[in-house]
Amino acid sequence: MTPAGSFALRGLTLALAWFCLLNMAVSLVVTLAARPLTANARQRTAALWLGLRVFASASALFFVAAIFLPSYWLYEPRDVTEGFDVLLTAGALITCVAIAAGVGRGVAAWRRARSRTRAWMRSARPLTLPGSTIPAFEIDADAPVLALVGVLRPRMLVTRGLIVALTPEELAVAVAHEIGHSQAWDNLKRLAIRSVPDVLPPSASLRAVERRWAASSEDGADRAAGEHDPHARCALASALVKIARLTPPVTPIHEPICTLMGGGDIASRVRQLLDDRTAGSAAPAPRRAAWTVALVAVAAIIVAYAPLLRAVHEATELLVRSLP
Repeated sequence: MTPAGSFALRGLTLALAWFCLLNMAVSLVVTLAARPLTANARQRTAALWLGLRVFASASALFFVAAIFLPSYWLYEPRDVTEGFDVLLTAGALITCVAIAAGVGRGVAAWRRARSRTRAWMRSARPLTLPGSTIPAFEIDADAPVLALVGVLRPRMLVTRGLIVALTPEELAVAVAHEIGHSQAWDNLKRLAIRSVPDVLPPSASLRAVERRWAASSEDGADRAAGEHDPHARCALASALVKIARLTPPVTPIHEPICTLMGGGDIASRVRQLLDDRTAGSAAPAPRRAAWTVALVAVAAIIVAYAPLLRAVHEATELLVRSLP
């Protein structure tokens, strides 16, 4: 192998090994942090749960792309031929397996969603829904369904039974709920959660984080549908109760499809909708705090970027020399 090829291959191996190490370490930290956070889950936002779920992979990817690779390019000698340590190679292979597994889960979820959508669309008829510019179709299904399907080109599907069961006001606010999912890109977020490359098998805490995100995303769509209108909140609560009575217990959908009954405890959602104290209660303070922390971290990295690259290269050399 040429020196340039050896240089590139070793850099790739080290990058994948760093990803493996950081993914494992941050996953353990997130698992420990998630346990107390889930104790008061109703006060947390969907953004927090999503961030927790993808943080290990996102932070590892950021480190590798923005810090390790530039440090390797700047400071690693190109005329020195080095071997490949067993542990480094094993870490790189583990990362490759994790990435392939994540891609496989994402593709499988997308294919299941496409298959389910195709089955629904066989009996679809175009439909005009109140307050919606999203293409809508009436479908035939045994249980009442109102679903938002698609990631880049969303469509809204609703069964005739649901249209008959709901009043015009209830149907309008149920449609507004799904529009809230569309505006929040929740189908894309569902697909991202399924595709996260986990080096470690997801723990019970991370599974709980996924469930909390699903519940919080439903709360967010509920607020989008009637946050400033008590009559709309009452109508949505009534629609949830009606559909819950008509719908048998179902297994949660893990595909990029949002449904009106797709997450969270129905009784809890109804209580929140009927409690005027929760209207507008999604305070932007936690989001502002998160953005503030992120901006401070980015500013610190920019200021210390050059020394940080040198330090990371030295840490890499120390790590490689310390391996058996």
